[in-house]
Amino acid sequence: MRVRFWGTRGSIPVSVTAPDVRAKLVAALEGAAGRDLSSRAKIDDYLDRDLGFAVAGTFGGHTSCIEVDVGGSEHIVLDMGSGARPLSRALLARHGAKAPQTYHVFMSHLHWDHIMGFPFFAPVYIPGNRIVIHGCHEQLEHAFRRQQKEPSFPVDFTQLRAQIEFDVLEPDRTYAIAGCQVTAKWQLHGGDSYGWRIEHGGRSVVYSTDSEHKLEAVAERQGFAEFFRAADLVIFDAMYSLADAVTIRADWGHSSNIVGVELCQLARAKRLCLFHHEPAYDDLQIAQVLEQTRRFEEITRADHIVDVISAWDGLEVAL
Repeated sequence: MRVRFWGTRGSIPVSVTAPDVRAKLVAALEGAAGRDLSSRAKIDDYLDRDLGFAVAGTFGGHTSCIEVDVGGSEHIVLDMGSGARPLSRALLARHGAKAPQTYHVFMSHLHWDHIMGFPFFAPVYIPGNRIVIHGCHEQLEHAFRRQQKEPSFPVDFTQLRAQIEFDVLEPDRTYAIAGCQVTAKWQLHGGDSYGWRIEHGGRSVVYSTDSEHKLEAVAERQGFAEFFRAADLVIFDAMYSLADAVTIRADWGHSSNIVGVELCQLARAKRLCLFHHEPAYDDLQIAQVLEQTRRFEEITRADHIVDVISAWDGLEVAL
């Protein structure tokens, strides 16, 4: 099982600006002063070991879209944020545009940042392709069709050439789809959200974004611990700090890095991936959140280690 991240931001896409690029270049040049960078190997060593990802790279700016590759003939996608566009380019490069393909899309919810990439997902325009959109919202089909109506978009849903199906599922029930065992769980979010647990070949990934966790909801907390139980990877909504999540941004439908660590510790999950990054944060701020989260995991650790990483557009995790 391979998990590829194509969109990792929350709420709205963002981009690296010219001042951002300049600041990275200045930091890189200052850090290079006095160094021997006379070969490509030495340059790569400087970039990879000393400069730090926040300067040498970027966490990216596309909204939620993740690919889960289980090696079969059918493809699994989690959400259709703006990351669906680069995903579709990669899929076409891998499989071509002529051979019919089947894509299973699992939707957390129907807010715009999670469906906005669908009109730019190239496979929907290719005859012979089959796109099955799974979700737990009764308005599933309506949301996708409405997005492409005038005056919002110039290409009507009826002009798509792939076979598109909508499959409304029930939470807390396990389905066999694309060779995997798939289960949805209700999450606290405006208009409701659903997390997904996908199991295949003895490996498991949990996708839990756009979910608020009330500190006083003990039973709910235990329910999520069971949903995350022993997962190889938990992709978790860590949009806010804990202080913001319980004060000025309470009831906004998102969670924090601290709650993610605590739930994964309780569930004895193997790896936590911070996801749905705050769009107002730059790369340095996201990197600082990752560093703080790793430190919190370390000082609260008992007899189980949770490996903490942060999602970025282009990240690939092998399970």
